[in-house]
Amino acid sequence: MTATTTHADTPVAERLAQRVGVRQAIDALVREVESASSEITGVRGPIDGRRIEYDRLLAETAQARGRGLFYPYLGSGLGRGALVELADGSVKYDMISGIGVHFFGHSEPELVGIAAEAALGDTVMQGNLQMNADATRFAQTLLEEASKASGLAHAFLTNSGAMANESALKVCFQKRAPACRVIAFRDCFMGRTWTLSQIGDSPAGRVGLPLNTLVDYMPFYDEAAARRLGAGDRSGTANYIDICVEYLGQCLDRYPDQHACFVFELIQGEGGFRTAPREFFVELMTVCRDRGVPVWVDEIQTFGRTDRMFCFDALGLGEYVDVCTVGKMSQVCACLYTQEMNPKPGLLSGTFIGSTVGLRVGRRIIERLRDGGYYGPDGSNARHFEAFAGRVRALKEKHPEWFPPAPGVVDVVAGRGGMMRFTPFGGEKDKIVALCRTLFDEGVITFFCGHGPHHVRMLPPLGVLREQEWGPVFEIVQRALARCAG
Repeated sequence: MTATTTHADTPVAERLAQRVGVRQAIDALVREVESASSEITGVRGPIDGRRIEYDRLLAETAQARGRGLFYPYLGSGLGRGALVELADGSVKYDMISGIGVHFFGHSEPELVGIAAEAALGDTVMQGNLQMNADATRFAQTLLEEASKASGLAHAFLTNSGAMANESALKVCFQKRAPACRVIAFRDCFMGRTWTLSQIGDSPAGRVGLPLNTLVDYMPFYDEAAARRLGAGDRSGTANYIDICVEYLGQCLDRYPDQHACFVFELIQGEGGFRTAPREFFVELMTVCRDRGVPVWVDEIQTFGRTDRMFCFDALGLGEYVDVCTVGKMSQVCACLYTQEMNPKPGLLSGTFIGSTVGLRVGRRIIERLRDGGYYGPDGSNARHFEAFAGRVRALKEKHPEWFPPAPGVVDVVAGRGGMMRFTPFGGEKDKIVALCRTLFDEGVITFFCGHGPHHVRMLPPLGVLREQEWGPVFEIVQRALARCAG
């Protein structure tokens, strides 16, 4: 006899998702979103008569938060690709994507459909005591990609990048107990919790906080300094790396067996989108491995944006990685670790791991990153970076007065893949911030980074941005630069 499937063989939830009426409703909803977003075709100003209401909303927001917003940005809830509509009806190019969250832009049809289906789930948030299979599928999909080039074997899911980093820190401290120190790079950023604010190298982020975390700071790669060190038959890079390796050894010797980990930003985010050659990391990570210090790679901002899904893979560093944290574009964040670093029961937990919508949309984002042609030297991430860099350099050639030398800046353009920055006005903070605000007014949303010099940074929604859109974006950039330089 041939087995037949009956209602008793299938969970009710699965049958619900496949009901004709449900599928038709979701498809109809997606079509309506597509139809509405098709009216968003380019940058435009606010709708007449909406300014008073919008200003009232901004004032209410400031009252609720205790201070105003950096930008007068309140989204309407609709967009189209790289374009986003604000609640006043204006439309802007979103080239910062929520500081990296919205890699697939706004109102992307497939993800809207997945979110609508996920909304049928019985809970809004899932947690560590009670999770649905969505959490397992998300973790498996992420680990499948991570394990291709590393020994990462397990994932603890969290609802923020800061909590992923807190989890990584706990894993390392437990593994190396009673070690009590952390090594990090100068100008790093780790998150906004009390402990992470102490590790992050930003004094403003810990004003008024009692300090109890012991941190040793290593210099990040400095191309300008490396060039100054070039002499004889050794390159400046090799000389600079030698100095850093010696400095790391001194830190480890000064506090024997007291370091729980060395946390690596492979591209510094808030620190200025600074990059480093592979050999810089290899030498430092080799010292860590030889001295028993776990290597933790913080990919909260780099995840998905470079020449591979994981930046450690793009740099060929997977064999050294003990712990890795990811977030932002993945929607749900995670702390990944090897079997050797797997913590004891009770160390990691939390009420929330993420929303049902975040888990399902995040899993699909990882699949699309895997299959969408984003990676490799000819992938779309690399092509977009070259398009961005070419536009900046053309502006510099046309208006060199806008790009005077900035301290320690070798190239006016820096970053990798979807992490992009440029340095006008000598990197002076006040001028960079003024430019970012002017860009916003003109119709392009960016932000700044760096600790002096400062830079304009972009984290564009490369999942949906078309290469030809760099043209209108840089028409606005040129207009804003002219306004600020005038």
